[in-house]
Amino acid sequence: MSEANEHNLHYIVDQPALVEFCAGLSNTPWLALDTEFIREQTFYPQLCLIQIASTNGLACIDPLALPSLEPLLDVLYNPAVTKILHAAYQDLEIFYHLRGAIPVPVFDTQLAALVLGYGNQVGYASLVQQMLNVELHKEHTRADWRRRPLAPEWLAYAIDDVRYLPELYQRQQVTLAERGWLAALSEDFAALTDPDRYQPHPQEAWRRVRGHQRLQGVQQAVLRALAAWREEQASRHDRPRRWILSDAVLLNMAQRMPNNIEDLARIHGLPSTTLRRHGEALLKQITAARAEPAEQWPTVQPRRLRLTAKQAAWVDELLNRIAVRANQYGIPPQALATQRDVAQWLASQDSPLSHGWRAAVLGPDWEQP
Repeated sequence: MSEANEHNLHYIVDQPALVEFCAGLSNTPWLALDTEFIREQTFYPQLCLIQIASTNGLACIDPLALPSLEPLLDVLYNPAVTKILHAAYQDLEIFYHLRGAIPVPVFDTQLAALVLGYGNQVGYASLVQQMLNVELHKEHTRADWRRRPLAPEWLAYAIDDVRYLPELYQRQQVTLAERGWLAALSEDFAALTDPDRYQPHPQEAWRRVRGHQRLQGVQQAVLRALAAWREEQASRHDRPRRWILSDAVLLNMAQRMPNNIEDLARIHGLPSTTLRRHGEALLKQITAARAEPAEQWPTVQPRRLRLTAKQAAWVDELLNRIAVRANQYGIPPQALATQRDVAQWLASQDSPLSHGWRAAVLGPDWEQP
């Protein structure tokens, strides 16, 4: 069934309606896209609603009611259709898990807003207010989107998240083209669709553990092994990482490196059920990590790069130049470049200053001293 109201909003809850709606999108050059999802009790996001805006109208598509999303996915994965999103990462992650690939190309209005001086990580409602002078109500931000039936006011709230995306997109495109930045920003959008950003990397999970910088040497190797084990358990059982082991427990184990079950039982905060079910597996991870040769231990990236005295003397000067250029366009200087970005550039390393919108904003007269 597809229900439509006076605002041309379709609420799609059966397969024939989805097929019919998607057939109307066959020649669309773009569509605006957003999702509602829940992930408080799972590792992977649970997709609960998909909102679409296009020249064919507005639609809320209910994935919990439909046997298949393939007609819609065929449209989303059509490279001739530009997908317009705001703060696209989490939405793209959902579609990566659905198809193992990212729909391309995309246009992220949040990233474009940063480049155009509307603030770093500006929210959708704030951007609509600033650019279109429309105030959106956000009273259903914490709604449980798994509940059915969905109240009409929830659907109205949800569809507002795409209703204004097309106009934002069109206005931003015009300004970016006028400034000659559209092609440069496309490079950043392409980076956002790199599948590697959405693939699991258990061996790198330790870098997201709060407090990992306090560990040294073999402790970091132990933390890497334990965090990878937690990542694999969480993904396999579709449970939040913290439900498997908290960051504090991981850090404590890596610091103390227990040798046996008795020592492991003394780790503060380790649940008794986890000790009973997985104690031996955890000890195995710790023992294997401690046996690694030192040259295989992970390292924390140093906060400062080693520069020559001449290069170091130029850092502040270049940061001042960057601040002037950033202020010219209303961009927060730290969003345009950090001290580390400048240091990487001076050291002839790969730096964000050499790519995409940052290189375009700095301009062709940006030359190494």
